[in-house]
Amino acid sequence: MVKTYSRICMELRSRLAALEPETALPVSRELTAKAAGKTVEELLRDLDLFAPDSTAQMAEEYLEEYLAGRPLAYILGEWSFYGLPMKVTEDVLIPRDDTTAVTDLALEALSAMEKPRTLDLCTGSGCIGIAIAKRVPAAWVTLADLSDAALGIARENAARNGVSRRVNVVRADALRKPPGFLSGFDLIVSNPPYITGEEMGQLDVSVREYEPHLALFGGEGGLDFYAICLNYRDSLKPDGYLCFEFGLGQEQAVSEILQVNGFGELRFRRDASNIIRAVIARKMERN
Repeated sequence: MVKTYSRICMELRSRLAALEPETALPVSRELTAKAAGKTVEELLRDLDLFAPDSTAQMAEEYLEEYLAGRPLAYILGEWSFYGLPMKVTEDVLIPRDDTTAVTDLALEALSAMEKPRTLDLCTGSGCIGIAIAKRVPAAWVTLADLSDAALGIARENAARNGVSRRVNVVRADALRKPPGFLSGFDLIVSNPPYITGEEMGQLDVSVREYEPHLALFGGEGGLDFYAICLNYRDSLKPDGYLCFEFGLGQEQAVSEILQVNGFGELRFRRDASNIIRAVIARKMERN
């Protein structure tokens, strides 16, 4: 049976309505648009047109994936962060609104600098560093990660957002001392893995089964990667800044790690859910 795009979208929405009434309409539109190879805007323009049978079949397949728990972002192959389009695959975390808190802190610190050099460590999709490069036209940004697959995605996202000329992509391990060329930064920003061992078993299936554990698990206590304070301290200029995202209730432990490793003047930022989510600290002269 030949169906219009409107009918396909309506059928998907009907199946979703009982499970998630508030998002059923936008999700059904996104899945239908993906199946049709259109943007949502193009889909809305063409709602009354008849669609190929293959589009209806593909939309059903996407819906089954979604109902099984696969995140919408991975089905669509892209997601928005800070108003910028980001390619995402299951090799990288999906950019989340929580991460705007650490990005805001970094941008505030960089706004007063001339030609600042920034390292986005554990970069994943590159979303933080690319948002910085986009918002601070004088900034030079290095995106670093241990995953070669993630670095490939970050490189594509830099090109997609027109900042490749000022963005460098390198492989680096946050848990080890960096190579000598990773130095002289005005700011290091990181959204490192911070999920605890206990929390890993409690994650929603959409996260546990699809998002990369390498980018989630922060050790049994969730704090292993804050060793960045020690490992990358010498990569910062004197008076440089270190900026972290962290998990719910981890602010005190992260603060102590920063202070023990010679960072001070800590400032925190809450996310959209009013959870303390990020901190920025200045590298202090050691006594």
